[in-house]
Order: sequence, then C-alpha cells, then structure tokens
Amino acid sequence: MSGLTVDLSRNENLRNVDSHCTVAGAGMEELDFSKLLERERPRPLNMDRQRSYDERSIYELSIRVSPRLTSRAENTSRLIDHLDSLYSPGRRSGFNTPRSNSEFGTHPIVAEAWEALRRSLIYFRGQPVGTIAALDNSEEKINYDQVFVRDFIPSALAFLMNGEPEIVKNFILKTLRLQSWEKKIDRFQLGEGVMPASFKVLHDPVRNNETLIADFGESAIGRVAPVDSGFWWIILLRAYTKSTGDISLAEMPECQKGMRLILSLCLSEGFDTFPTLLCADGCCMIDRRMGVYGYPMEIQALFFMALRCAMLLLKQDEEGKEFVERIVKRLHALSFHMRSYYWIDLKQLNDIYRYKTEEYSHTAVNKFNVIPDSLPEWIFDFMPTRGGYFIGNVSPARMDFRWFSLGNCVAILSSLATPEQSMAIMELIESRWEELIGEMPLKVCYPAIESHEWRIITGCDPKNTRWSYHNGGSWPVLLWLLTAACIKTGRPQIARRAIELAESRLLKDNWPEYYDGTLGRYIGKQARKFQTWSIAGYLVAKMMLEDPSHLGMVALEEDKQMKPLLKRSNSWTF
Repeated sequence: MSGLTVDLSRNENLRNVDSHCTVAGAGMEELDFSKLLERERPRPLNMDRQRSYDERSIYELSIRVSPRLTSRAENTSRLIDHLDSLYSPGRRSGFNTPRSNSEFGTHPIVAEAWEALRRSLIYFRGQPVGTIAALDNSEEKINYDQVFVRDFIPSALAFLMNGEPEIVKNFILKTLRLQSWEKKIDRFQLGEGVMPASFKVLHDPVRNNETLIADFGESAIGRVAPVDSGFWWIILLRAYTKSTGDISLAEMPECQKGMRLILSLCLSEGFDTFPTLLCADGCCMIDRRMGVYGYPMEIQALFFMALRCAMLLLKQDEEGKEFVERIVKRLHALSFHMRSYYWIDLKQLNDIYRYKTEEYSHTAVNKFNVIPDSLPEWIFDFMPTRGGYFIGNVSPARMDFRWFSLGNCVAILSSLATPEQSMAIMELIESRWEELIGEMPLKVCYPAIESHEWRIITGCDPKNTRWSYHNGGSWPVLLWLLTAACIKTGRPQIARRAIELAESRLLKDNWPEYYDGTLGRYIGKQARKFQTWSIAGYLVAKMMLEDPSHLGMVALEEDKQMKPLLKRSNSWTF
C-alpha cells in the first residue's frame, strides 16, 4: 500500500512506565522524532479487526495486580503492559448493546444521554454533519445553535466509539470545504489554513435549499479568530482513522491539502518567537479575556499533539516529506521548551523562590528574569510534596502559575509529558481533589482571579466573575479528558470516582454547560442547559472506562528509545 501507513493493529498509546526516570529540568537530550515516525509507521495497515479483547474492566485489571508490590510505578507498569496489547476496535460500546451487560453495568442516565446527544444532531441535505452546542430553548440562542469545531470533538468520539463513523466523516469533509472559503474580519484577510470556529445550516424555504454559513471570528463575541480549531481537526482526523481503519479519508488530496494549510499557518516564522505558538487572548477553549495570551499551555499541548498526528497522517510524497521534516524540527524544540520551562514541582518551585535576577549570558539560570516576589501566595499551599504540573504560561518576567486542566490532560495524552511527569500530574489531582474536582469535575483552571486583578485581566467581564465560567468554573466536558489521562497513567480509580460525582448531578441538573463555586456546587449563573459537550463528554468517559481500548483514538505513545536524560527532582518519588 502506498501513501499513509499508520499501524492500527496496536494500541499505540501505552508504554511501560520507567520508575527510575525523573521529572523535568534543564540539560535534557533532544528527542529523535524522526525515529518515532519510523516506529509508528512500521508497515502498511493490518486490519485484523476481529482479534479478541479481554472483556474484563480496567478496574478489575488494576486490582488484580499483586498487593505485595511496594512501588506504585511497578503496579502501574504491569497494568500498562497488559493494556498495551489492546485494540481500538471501533465497535459499538454504548447503551442497548452487548457491552452494556459488562460488570460495569449501565447507569440509568446513559440512555438519556444518548437520546439528548441524538437530538442535538444537525443535518445538511439529509446527512448529519455535527451537533449543535446546546438545546436550551429557555435562553436566547446567540451562537449555541451552531456546530463548533472544538465542541464537536467529544460528540465525534462518542459516535466513533459507538460504531457510527459516518457522522464524523461528514463533519470532517464539511469543515474542510469551509476552510477553503475566503475569510475576512473587518477587511483583514485571514490565513488560508484557518478552520472555522463554528458553522450553521441555513434553510431557505422559498428556494427549498440549504447552505452552510461559517464563522471564522467575524461574528464571535470579541471577534476572536480561533487557533485551536485546526489542531482539533487534525486530531479528530487521526481519531477517525485509528478507530475505523479507513485511511482513504486522510489520503484524499483535499484532506492532505487541508492539513498542509493548517501546518503552513502554525509553522510559519511569524508565529513563533520561541518554538511555541504565539496566540491572542481568547483563541482556545477559554475564549474570552482571561490573561492567557502569549504562549498558553492549552495551545502548546494541542499544537504538539496535532503535529504528531499530522506526522502520522501525511502521505510520504514530496510535499508530505517536506512538512514531516519541519514537524520533526519543531517537535524537538517544542518538547524541550515545554518540559524545561513550563514544568513545576516542589523542587522547581523552591528554585524559583531562590532565583537571582538580572542574569546575563547563556549561563543564566533565571532565563526569563522572573522576580521571586511575583510568586503568588496560593501556590505554596497548592503544591504537594509529590506531584507537579505544567503551568499556564511563560514569558519574560512573568510566569502564570495557574493550573489549566485541558492543557495538562492533553500533555499526558500526546506524550508531551514524560511518563514521570504524567504520573506527577495525576498525583497532583489526587492530592488536590477538593480544589480541582470538588463536587463536579473538573475545574477549567485554578485558582480563580478576583478583586482588582479580575477587573484588570478580564476587563470586568461579568461572565468571568470568580469561580464562574472560565474563571475557575467546573466544566463536565473535561471529564473525558481526565478519564483518558487516568487510563493512560494506570489510575482508573480517579476517573471512576469523578464519573460517579458527575452521574449524581448531570441528568438531574439538565446537563449544564458549567458549574460555579469553589467546589462546583452551583449550576453556572449563565450556563446553558442541555449543553451537548457536557452530554458527550460524559458518554466518552463512560465508554472509555468500560472499554479502555478506545483510548487508542486519543492517545499517542511515549517512545522509550527517545527518553531524554532529565535532572532528578527529589520532591517526590514512587
């Protein structure tokens, strides 16, 4: 077979965790991503889709490990070795299916969730092309009646896991068509590779036809053009290919061109002063002014994952090889930059606390001239003895120490985080359960900004008051990312506990968009009900925990041969 040769016969995302390697610091060796490409493209597709799968639950697998093991890393290592052989079979795994009779059982709200998800489907010329953002008819629709690229991702994964790939294929092709449109905001021409933030279907009863109308930011609140839509599109294309084994979609000239246009935009010299992606405030899930401009963690992690997915999907023709070479170079730089400067644990925090300033030359330790007095008070109590995370942002004289859930979970799934860093992130979540999970998973960021700082950073945004919406609100959609990260790190009990919390509230509260308060106890003051990605996020989490082989759609492996040499952190051990 010529062209794309992605190995779908293995679950490529799980590898044995080396308990003796350590968390980040300076002085690491560069990763050889070109070797990784060779490892992940070893032969043409092997579509042995009928291989049997052990029907036991991930929970059972975890508790069967010998209790005499003294090291959690050993325990996790054995579990992950077992899971490494699993497939992402692309079969049905939803309600009213044989899988529903597994030892997990089916929670009563699963059928309700599927019914709500199907009600959100939107059709174009007789074919389903996506799901609208929300079905809350009690509020003014604004743009909640549109199909958002980022919002559709959990819906797409739910349909793929349930053996319904056509919906996803239609969405991929329709958004690809919209990408080719001329895009202007207030007479400024957007880059050719920009994907729409959202689209809707316009029905003309007079002419009896339908047309698609896309929003590239020209109608959005704040007029912000999205950066993450293109990344999510590439990630979804890889998930579709992984789930179905159908490489013909990715190999279409239109899809190959679409990927190259996205890559041309984000790999251009104008986007990077450092190896990361420069973004305006509001270009990601946190799409209002929240001080995430510059090089936000969420975008870096999505960028990294999209680059790795594209490297697997691009055909090895002349144009494809040129882009792969550029991707490899960027992955080297990006992984070094993120693992060196964005990672923090107790030891690193103490080092920053003792930083000297005004250092000059390449020997400087405090490379960004961060003033120790700028360290926020909350972080000293928040940082556990064991554990760590990627901070929100790094720029000259400023480090944003906030925790951002999506970025850290995607870092785990993409293997931007090393296995040791991934374990440390899960340690942090367990140690700071009340702060990050509370009574409704999952805080979009922590902590909230308030008082004078809130007025300056958000522009007095009445929707982003403290512990609400993007300012420390709790978003059920993030449950699927948390669950995927838990399974990849061998910590399914964390996901199970979080899912049970969500099940106690979501249906009763009519699937809100977000929750407010330090513990997520209150339905968001402006939250829409029947929010589609809250529904889909729950279903994906449930199906993934029930059948962990689905993880292969959304996770990429860490190549042990590329493991960097990192300085040991004594702040935690396993």
